[in-house]
Amino acid sequence: MGESFQEIACVILVRVNTVAHLVVMGVSGSGKTTVAKRLADRLGRPFVEADDMHPPANVAKMAAGTPLTDADRWPWLELVRDWLSEQTKAGRCGVITCSALRRSYRDILRGADGHVRFVHLDGDPEVIAERMRKRQGHFMPPSLLRSQLDTLEPLEPDEDGVRVPIDGTPDEIADEALKRLGLSDTGDS
Repeated sequence: MGESFQEIACVILVRVNTVAHLVVMGVSGSGKTTVAKRLADRLGRPFVEADDMHPPANVAKMAAGTPLTDADRWPWLELVRDWLSEQTKAGRCGVITCSALRRSYRDILRGADGHVRFVHLDGDPEVIAERMRKRQGHFMPPSLLRSQLDTLEPLEPDEDGVRVPIDGTPDEIADEALKRLGLSDTGDS
């Protein structure tokens, strides 16, 4: 057999449609990758950075300081959704980063097999801008932060997710996310 307890638990949860993939969302510079990696490690789940799924044309646009259009985003969001569905089919609960700035984008992700929950990392725009200025090697320039903030539609009450402030260490933020989600770090969904 060879499946871990977490894989078996995830398969059971998928069958009753309660598996909870986690999408760590927010504007660029909010700490999505750092926090998502910690959540995936603590929960024993696979992790993917959705930025790595962008086609080269999207990366080039953003690197040039040009915001993406919805037409640019739809195929990328479908790839993110498909990754989540693949995890479900493999009996795994996944953790992925994705800006998921608009409800319509989150609706696409909710179309994945299994259940999708969102962790919205939210904080002071000046703090986020400073983080963006300090980071090295990322294609997203700080000049696009305003565009992302203008696009952001916070989670609505009927969306399954939590807002988590980013005013702590990455471990504290991950702890708070788990607490608000009602998850332990033992693989519970």
